[in-house]
Amino acid sequence: MSEMKSLAKETAIYGISSILGKFLNWMLVPLYTYVLKQSADYGIVTNLYAWTALLLVILTYGMETGFFRFANDGEYPAKKVYSTTLLCLLSTSLLFAVCCVFFSQGMANLLGYPEHKEFIAMLGVVVAMDAFSCIPFSYLRYKKKALHFALYKLLFVGLNIFFNLLFLVICPKIQEWEIIRCWYDADYGVGYVFVANILATGIQTLCLLPTILEARGGGFDFSLLRKMLRYSLPLLILGIAGIMNQTLDRIIFPWLYNGPDAQEQLGIYGACFKVAMVMMMFTQAFRYAYEPYVFSKHKDKKSVGAYADAMKYYIIFSYLILIGMIVYLDLLKYIIAPNYWAGLRVVPIVLWTYIFQGVYFNLSFWYKLTDKTQYGAYFSLLGVFITAALQVWLVPKYSYMASAGANTVCYFVIMLLSYFIGSKHLKVPYDLKAIGGYTLLTIGLLAIFYGCKMIISQVWLHMLIGTILIIVYCVVLTKKDFPLSSLPYVGKFFR
Repeated sequence: MSEMKSLAKETAIYGISSILGKFLNWMLVPLYTYVLKQSADYGIVTNLYAWTALLLVILTYGMETGFFRFANDGEYPAKKVYSTTLLCLLSTSLLFAVCCVFFSQGMANLLGYPEHKEFIAMLGVVVAMDAFSCIPFSYLRYKKKALHFALYKLLFVGLNIFFNLLFLVICPKIQEWEIIRCWYDADYGVGYVFVANILATGIQTLCLLPTILEARGGGFDFSLLRKMLRYSLPLLILGIAGIMNQTLDRIIFPWLYNGPDAQEQLGIYGACFKVAMVMMMFTQAFRYAYEPYVFSKHKDKKSVGAYADAMKYYIIFSYLILIGMIVYLDLLKYIIAPNYWAGLRVVPIVLWTYIFQGVYFNLSFWYKLTDKTQYGAYFSLLGVFITAALQVWLVPKYSYMASAGANTVCYFVIMLLSYFIGSKHLKVPYDLKAIGGYTLLTIGLLAIFYGCKMIISQVWLHMLIGTILIIVYCVVLTKKDFPLSSLPYVGKFFR
């Protein structure tokens, strides 16, 4: 019982810190869209940070998972595993940072930013520090120091927000002060986004120094490293495929789109993509709660019924968020500046993408529980192929709408494949009748809402009608699957 309590506590700390961190970073979107002078500036941010996500996976090359595998194996002392892993990633991260600094101009030319080689250099150093820091963070998790882990993560988020506010909001207002004028350049604009990131990451890395120094005396074992690399490198392929499914659209967009305003279009897409991240945060919260539960119950044959219920309720509440965000999009749009509103039509598409992604995640447990993880690689690689093919074909003609649609099709296809193939390996009694019913209900309510929007011009009336439709959905939900009488504390008032 004490072990389960400890697990629940750690899960809560990791989950809350991660979700809170994502939420606070999400709040930077309004800052960037309102403060940065042009949509193209946010396009640069969108493109380069998509690259950093991919590079981070490459630079860690599965060693984070490898560390947990060998630290818990018992064949080698945990301290030796830690020090060997740490020194290995330190070497590759330093090499990458040096290359980015010395070859920044060539990389900037290749990526389409010849006048901003310093952006490449700064992000190269940031990615290197993040890759290296993955191992101290893994060590904190191994030592069950969840609170330290969460505090360091939130420290970075707090510092990043502080420096962004300092450079983009405060300094422009006091730039006439002598102490500010001597180092601050108001025209540098979007560059300060990367300056803020490198400062926050650097401070976070320094704060990790006591954890890093715990590796002293552990030594470096080449035989251990070879074993770790044999184990970890195959995971790199899966990691690259997974992250490319999420970021490929923003990486290749500037090369595919034919118009002269590629960066502007990407900026609009990136900002509107962020608006829909409320759904992603819900999926993330569900994942943190669901994943430990699944693996703790996988030996219980009766638990498949619980997996089915979890899937049903995930879909039900995802649909509720979907309807709510679409209905109140005319309010949510004020999160971003008016010059980005042209891209709001992608938000419903992205919301569906996140739903399919969440369902796919829930379904993925069949190959994890049956040790058939090769299917995860197959699905991810297929997803990359679908995304890349559709974007190459459609982006030149349909711009970011094609990017959003390609992601949706990708996750819809691999979601269906995972379901049909998984049903042959692990029988889970999903309530397809209920799921299908809520799907039809959601589509029907949205059809009514969009139909009313075409006829009625007043925004307040749209939202009033939409609110009524949300109430209808909630009434169906409470009548069929979530009676108010089942709620803790207040349920007694509805019996």
